[in-house]
Formats: sequence, structure tokens, C-alpha cells
Amino acid sequence: MGIANFSKFTQFKDLIKALPAVYTDEMIKSEQFLLEREEKKKLEIYYAPFEYVNERAKVVIVGITPGLHQMKRSYSTVINARWHLHSDEEILHEVKKNSSFEGTMRKNLVKMLDELGLHTYLNISSALDLFDVASHLVHTTSVLTYPVFYNGKNYNGTTPNILKTELLKKNIMEGFAAEIGTIERPLIIPLGVNVTKVLKYLAGQDYMDANNILLGFPHPSGGNGHRHKQFAANKEQMKMMLQHYFSKEMTVG
Repeated sequence: MGIANFSKFTQFKDLIKALPAVYTDEMIKSEQFLLEREEKKKLEIYYAPFEYVNERAKVVIVGITPGLHQMKRSYSTVINARWHLHSDEEILHEVKKNSSFEGTMRKNLVKMLDELGLHTYLNISSALDLFDVASHLVHTTSVLTYPVFYNGKNYNGTTPNILKTELLKKNIMEGFAAEIGTIERPLIIPLGVNVTKVLKYLAGQDYMDANNILLGFPHPSGGNGHRHKQFAANKEQMKMMLQHYFSKEMTVG
């Protein structure tokens, strides 16, 4: 197991723990947690404790960026952990389990992964186990590690263009591109077209093997009204990719 940018959590954890048990959005989207801002592009990047990296993961599930809901869940996990004797690594691992793709998004994600049969290759009962008893098998992350907001709202990867915006591209290369290199030959599941675009770019730069990316997986957000159609159109292709990937992995290791 490993943690990237451990120093950032050390820097911010006391500020998080000092928050009241019930806090407002304004309290966490404040200057004390602001990492970077670009006024011209209307972008703000805030700190949230998503540094935990599971270097032994078999599967990596990748979103665009943690949203405000995930950010709040992560802060609450740290605040609640102050009553327990947890190491920083344990706290950060708990943050990932509690906050990653939490809510309706996780429910939709699990349903689609189970339809593809991912759990059968991993010898677990359901993809839901990846967020509980089988969390050692998965690394959940985002191409933009920390919460990014455009014009005050969750950034969706489209406006401004994720690969043509210097601030965003810098964060991708310093964060996600560095952390993915610490995990050996994982199956990589990009959630949606904008994440896929970034992963294809990184594969072209030799940060990962393009053959290990599950192409065609839709974003599981409840707001993505096209996800059922996208999933149905790509389902058989994705099932074939999983079969090929895991047969290859059995041969390798």
C-alpha cells in the first residue's frame, strides 16, 4: 500500500479536524482549503483527503474529479476518525471506502459492473464488495485527484477542455499520471467519455497500456440519461475485453 502526497494530508488534517461536526459548504470551500485558482478560466481546486493509493489493486476505477458531495464525505470521515486511534494511512483508506463514487453513482456503477461479470473474475459475490470486504482489490481515483469546481459548480470534464487547460493538465500529470505508475498492470475502468479521452492521451504517452483500459463504460451518474443506451451498445465489446484481459493476466502471473 502507499500514499501519494502524504505531506498534504499532514498539512490539512488539523484544519479538517477543527471543523464542527456539522459544517456548511462555505466552510470547506474556503480559502484555507483552496489549493489553486484560475480566475480567467473560472476554476478552483480545493484540498480533500483522497491521497490513498492501493498499489496492490487489480482494478482501478477512474472518475473526472471528486464532487462537492464526495468532498464533504471525505471531510466527515476525517472528523469522525479523530475519536479513534487510526494512523493517517488508515484514515485515508477509510476516506476512499466511504467517499468514492458514493450514493446513486455507486449503485449504478455496481449494477453495470455486475452485468459485465467483473465479480466472477475477482472471485467476489458482487462489485459492491469492492467498497467493503474486497476493497484491497480496487483503487478508486480521479484524473483530477482533488475537487475541481468550474464557476462554483462541480467540474464535468468538458468546459473548459480538460487537456487544453494548463492548470488541469498539470494536475493530471502531477497527480493521476504519477500514481497510476505505482500499480502493476491493473484493469482500468474510465467512467465516461471525458475520462476515456484523458486515459487515451496518457496511454499514448506510455503512462499505461491501452489494452488494459475498459473502453465504452458510461459515466454512472444519475444525471447521465444516456448511460443505459451507451452501456447496452458497448456491453458485449466490454465483456470480451474483460475475458481477454483476465486470461492474459492468468498467463502472466
